[in-house]
Amino acid sequence: MPVTGGPGAGAPATDVIVLPGATSAQGIAKGAGHTFYCGDLWLGNIFRGDLERGTAELFIDAPEGRLAMGLWADLRHGWLFVGGGLGWAYVYDIETGATVATYQLGELDDLASTLVNKVFVNRRGAYFSNSSKPVLYFVPISPAGELGPAATLPVTGPAAEISGEFNLNGIVAPDAGEPLIISHTANGKLYTVDPATGVSRTIEGVDVPKADGLVLEGRRLWVVQNWINQVSRVRLNDDLTSGTVEEVITHDAFQFPTTAVPFGSRLAVINAKADTGIHPTADEYEVVVVDR
Repeated sequence: MPVTGGPGAGAPATDVIVLPGATSAQGIAKGAGHTFYCGDLWLGNIFRGDLERGTAELFIDAPEGRLAMGLWADLRHGWLFVGGGLGWAYVYDIETGATVATYQLGELDDLASTLVNKVFVNRRGAYFSNSSKPVLYFVPISPAGELGPAATLPVTGPAAEISGEFNLNGIVAPDAGEPLIISHTANGKLYTVDPATGVSRTIEGVDVPKADGLVLEGRRLWVVQNWINQVSRVRLNDDLTSGTVEEVITHDAFQFPTTAVPFGSRLAVINAKADTGIHPTADEYEVVVVDR
């Protein structure tokens, strides 16, 4: 159902915002105010948009060979973290678009099975999911705002099952910073992961087939479900051991949505259109804005 809102209510100019010139899409990050950032998966380019105006434009013309999967805007330091797909992660300056840092995650002879996907950033650092292996990657951020070397965190327990093409995916955490909450696309489940030990536990009572990107506010969690073109709103209990699906959000324009970010009472959801193939062939890619 289209988003509605009167003038002056902060409503977007449109509920479908096209990324002009994009050849693919995957991740979205929330910037300052009404700003959002989106990635062109196969070219690695980054678009910057304005939700209120309903516009987007190319922001970073990435060097050849880069990919862009999950995104997270660290507004404290002015950095944009990007999961770079096959074994890489990137950090860009959020003002200039310049490359701040690059990280090789995984072994050089095994990068093809190191699918660096979503990213979540808190005061400790940046966590990246690997959708091919039961590991997370962590890039520390010092109190002085310096980026440290990346470390690998093996995941154990139920979240470590590698049963499909895409496994560990979306990643978020409460304001306190732990535990991490991870979606598992192949299992259609949610897990908590201890960021110190990698031990995982199932969040009981929540079935979310094709779970992808996550949005967390308090004890409400929004789960983007790519192949089935919907977003489920989940109410988690206080200790994050169980949850209940409260509502399912749909939109006629959803086409393999992968990730979302919150803007007030709305979600901005990016369409990856990966249902058209591993290298999507859609004519255009867009952000769809829905009530949440």
